[in-house]
Amino acid sequence: MTSANSSTLASTERFSPLHQAHVDAGASFTDFAGWQMPVRYSSDLAEHHAVRTEAGLFDLSHMAEILVEGPDAAAYLDYALANKLSVIELWQAKYSLLLAENGGIIDDLVVYRLGDTRFLIVANAGNRFAAFDALRARADGFTVSVVDQSDDYALIAVQGPNALAILDATEGVTDLGTDLHFMKYYRITDASFLGQSLLVARTGYTGEDGFELYLAAARARELWDALMSAGAEKGLVPAGLASRDTLRLEAGMPLYGHELTLNTFPAQAGLGRVVNLGKENDFVGRAASEAGPESGASVLVGLIAAGKRAGRADYEIFRSLDAETCDGVITSGALSPTLGYPIAMAYVTPDLARLGTEVYVDVRGTRLPATVTSLPFYKRVK
Repeated sequence: MTSANSSTLASTERFSPLHQAHVDAGASFTDFAGWQMPVRYSSDLAEHHAVRTEAGLFDLSHMAEILVEGPDAAAYLDYALANKLSVIELWQAKYSLLLAENGGIIDDLVVYRLGDTRFLIVANAGNRFAAFDALRARADGFTVSVVDQSDDYALIAVQGPNALAILDATEGVTDLGTDLHFMKYYRITDASFLGQSLLVARTGYTGEDGFELYLAAARARELWDALMSAGAEKGLVPAGLASRDTLRLEAGMPLYGHELTLNTFPAQAGLGRVVNLGKENDFVGRAASEAGPESGASVLVGLIAAGKRAGRADYEIFRSLDAETCDGVITSGALSPTLGYPIAMAYVTPDLARLGTEVYVDVRGTRLPATVTSLPFYKRVK
């Protein structure tokens, strides 16, 4: 199946195959990349804490799934993406970047190897069409097919310390290709759910252990209900996009449109290691990546502060209380539910990026001190 007309889909309000489950659970909804998605069910804080201490269940069916298949699939991905995908093992996953010719980021992706010549790419919902169009255009000269299968998949994530126990107890999940107890992080395996194909990935976007489950959209409600039933005595709660955002922020994970944009070089965002300049082949964006960002370009840092007033996206940063020139901007910020103090990711001028540097964030007209710190803010104890 190829992508539907992008302008038609992008302008149409869309609903997850799990929409009725969210309505039944009393969810509040928000528009996200044209999708009506649950932003919360009970409270942002309760859902956030559940994921950190027990488990949360997320509907991620708005994400894009693109299948790459053919004799040249591995070589094609080495050309199309910034790092070297041909070296990853069967059933391994790898974080990657889809770069523009000028070195900017079209999207950040996760790539799963499902076979010697078969890969699944997961792209952000808001970048579905941009990512697919770029990937398809780069297939010229390669014996490979690039197929947008986003409408065929549902994606459900169970995240938190109890995620493994919950998935273990979920009725209908069988035929696992790998024992989940021994499955490494950033791996994927095939399985079945009620006799239908299921992919189980040990990946996530919360900073906790967990699994992301890919299956046919028509079976999504059955799997959702089975997971909720298995997790009833293990603290599992449905969790919305609001808690997902504070969880990924605490874990220092960038969000496209905030930390990553077409005008961002990977090196600015701390992702220079993702761009493999050592691979022998050419790739889109290589020349620009070798040149790097302009001298003095801003860099991404973490910020922590005292009190309860948190800086938010687009709040300006100054080097002193009386400085007239803005020296940075917050991209994501919140009062950390886990840590209890304000945290933020921000782009600042290089001279302010040293750990321990004090800066000032303009919070609704008042400049409040903050300190540059390393990312992530939170790291789970393994």
